[in-house]
Amino acid sequence: MADILDIDAAVIGAGPAGLMAAEQLARGGMRVTVFDGMGAPARKFLLAGRGGLNLTHSEALPDFLARYGAAQAHLTPAIEVFGPQQLRAWADELGQPTFVGTSGRVFPVAMKASPLLRAWLRRLDAQGVQLRLKHRWTGWDGEGRLSFDTPEGPRSFAAGATVLALGGASWPRLGSDGSWSDMLARKGVTVAPLKPANCGFVAAWSALFADKYQGAPLKNVALSFGGRTVRGEAVITRDGLEGGAIYALSALLRDAILAEGEAKLSIALRPDLTTADLAARLAKPKGKQSLSTYLRKTAGLSPAGIGLLQEAAHGSGVALATLPADQLAALINAVPVRLVSTTPIEKAISTAGGIALDEIDANYMLHKLPGVFAAGEMLDWEAPTGGYLLTACFATGLAAGRGAANYLGR
Repeated sequence: MADILDIDAAVIGAGPAGLMAAEQLARGGMRVTVFDGMGAPARKFLLAGRGGLNLTHSEALPDFLARYGAAQAHLTPAIEVFGPQQLRAWADELGQPTFVGTSGRVFPVAMKASPLLRAWLRRLDAQGVQLRLKHRWTGWDGEGRLSFDTPEGPRSFAAGATVLALGGASWPRLGSDGSWSDMLARKGVTVAPLKPANCGFVAAWSALFADKYQGAPLKNVALSFGGRTVRGEAVITRDGLEGGAIYALSALLRDAILAEGEAKLSIALRPDLTTADLAARLAKPKGKQSLSTYLRKTAGLSPAGIGLLQEAAHGSGVALATLPADQLAALINAVPVRLVSTTPIEKAISTAGGIALDEIDANYMLHKLPGVFAAGEMLDWEAPTGGYLLTACFATGLAAGRGAANYLGR
């Protein structure tokens, strides 16, 4: 069934990028309909908000922009228009003021996504934006209209311009499963394979170690790989490692595993102490103490840290108790962990890959599909956690919405 509706612009995807595009189009006087395959909008946004909704970051803009790595040049114009300061002002307009946490991250005072989303949806409704849920996009029909699977069966809709904001492929149960990549590839659009980003990793743990330490945190550690060191925390899982510090290195680790089949991570358990300082401490007699008690009292190691040392020593065929003080000290601040794969993309916080950035023009329109724009995680960029992901989704959504409005002559 084909519906010729009174639509100037269709937005597919009701996450932050899609809703921001819809808002820009509606402000330009467009009749806008937002389609989403789920039964409620912004499901992943709401999930992110359960932990406090880290909207953006307060660091200086040049440092902020550098977080986008290879995509910095492409994303800079959009973020300069709608960056951290503008995002905070926008939230304030919706009655959701923000504050800067001790880490520099920015959160709504409410510390939840739901109040912000409710206020935003009310404003979009007042602007005349229509929301059609449980409409799963399936591509284009033979007449070039947008096709959807709906509760009433297949339907097609005509629109003057389309903004695609379907997300990546992480947390597919919330709506973003990456199925759009094949549809666009069939249209000749270059789409880089979707890969997990800000993800955990699988390590070759022994069963004994995994059983005993799964769920244990490694606090105040330093993780190093590929010439980069990150201070923070990690969590031992049954399969490997996850947590903020590991996420910060995830792009380097992932790409190394893809290229070489594994990555050797180094963990400093006491990064504030030099090897010489540790060796001096460990030169003291152990007496009748168990090795674990001795390491806990002398080197200040946690049970999980001691277990990690034992695991590394076992893997190299060495008994930890036989190591002299200098070698033990060196191991404490350079524990090798062999990572063999990422955790599944479905469990990643975000994804890398997507529509190649040279496939879109300055207005975020696809060169090969005039009138079709793309925003958010569909595009080939990645960023660490800390507010950078959401900021770029909002900014590119705004840019695509304005681009679509310009295309329609508004």
